Amino acid sequence: MKILVQKFGGTSVATRETRLKAVEHIEDALAKDFHVVVVVSAMGRRGDPYATDTLLNVVDASDPVAPRDLDILMSCGEAISAVVFASQLRSRGHQVTVLSGGQAGIRTNAQHGNARILEIRPKRILDALQEGHIVVVMGFQGESPEGDITTLGRGGSDTTATALGVALNAEYVDIFTDVEGIMTADPRIVEDARMIHRVTYTEICNLAYQGAKVIHPRAVEIAMQKNIPIRVRSTQSKDEGTLVTNAWTVLESSVLQDRYVTGVTQTANITQIQVEGEGVGRLNIFDLMAEHGISVDFISVSPDRIAYTVADADADRAVSLLREQGLEPRIRPDCAKVSVVGTYTGMPGIMARIVEALSSEGISILQSADSHNTIWCLVRRSEMEAAVRALHSKFGLGEANRD
Repeated sequence: MKILVQKFGGTSVATRETRLKAVEHIEDALAKDFHVVVVVSAMGRRGDPYATDTLLNVVDASDPVAPRDLDILMSCGEAISAVVFASQLRSRGHQVTVLSGGQAGIRTNAQHGNARILEIRPKRILDALQEGHIVVVMGFQGESPEGDITTLGRGGSDTTATALGVALNAEYVDIFTDVEGIMTADPRIVEDARMIHRVTYTEICNLAYQGAKVIHPRAVEIAMQKNIPIRVRSTQSKDEGTLVTNAWTVLESSVLQDRYVTGVTQTANITQIQVEGEGVGRLNIFDLMAEHGISVDFISVSPDRIAYTVADADADRAVSLLREQGLEPRIRPDCAKVSVVGTYTGMPGIMARIVEALSSEGISILQSADSHNTIWCLVRRSEMEAAVRALHSKFGLGEANRD
């Protein structure tokens, strides 16, 4: 059985008109003899009647709500979306089976609000596909060992789609969004940003972790375990978008052989914290941050200096905790992280070109770090967009045939 999983995000199922575009993609797949499993998100975005954030606002913020109960509430958006979407499919003569996450066999742990998938038992999906049905699965949710509804956290519908793709050994997982595919940079910042037609799992994970929001990295990591190809596509277009697959497959196509940098992305609203003093490097400041749920990044430790970043929203709390320990941190608010992501492991000169590009625009690098596939630079928030444009230009990412 040739199976295709297609996930449609909130904007793709928001109106009858956008849902019709989604239905047309399903019908195209059926015409190619695919058996189709559809994963839907809640309809629309923040402020729309049935979006997840809107449902959460139904509860008075001053009233206590148990995490288990919140998961029941948050799962309603996908339930509404699935039923509405299925009815539109039936209006065009299709047989449809609608399943909740639990009914689809998605078993999770009991961490309400951010559950992890433990296993998928897809028998009910396979039975419906064998009967010629389109299966519509409510994204973002599963079932705990106790039989409770759980939700999968940020990017949960993407995770549902790729996990089902792995469990069903799908030919592809299509992630439909309101953009054409993965871009070399945010097109709102860089006018000549281009779509990347092929990219590796590692590259897209790095782009997603560093600020690109087209697909959640956890979903990519799940697909990578069984090498299930992902296509990031636009609901409004018939283009096949960006293909995400393993490095060997991509390199075999001779597409990436001279592409060392894949894209540039950014994360704003960051505060840099520095603590200086003799022997400060021996203090376990990061245990203190973790104990209070503060995520840290951009870590630099030396015997007499520790520097790291936190989200602006956590900065005041982090500073208070340090002062309670008798420390007096130096704070640099209004920063941003600009990330250069690529396939340049062992390639000399990448950092030199980054410094040259930013220096030519008068942009100071406040802190930097690197891994095998990503180099991060901390800059002032006011200079973030200029930094992204300078780096995009320096590595020729706007040029034709770069991908």
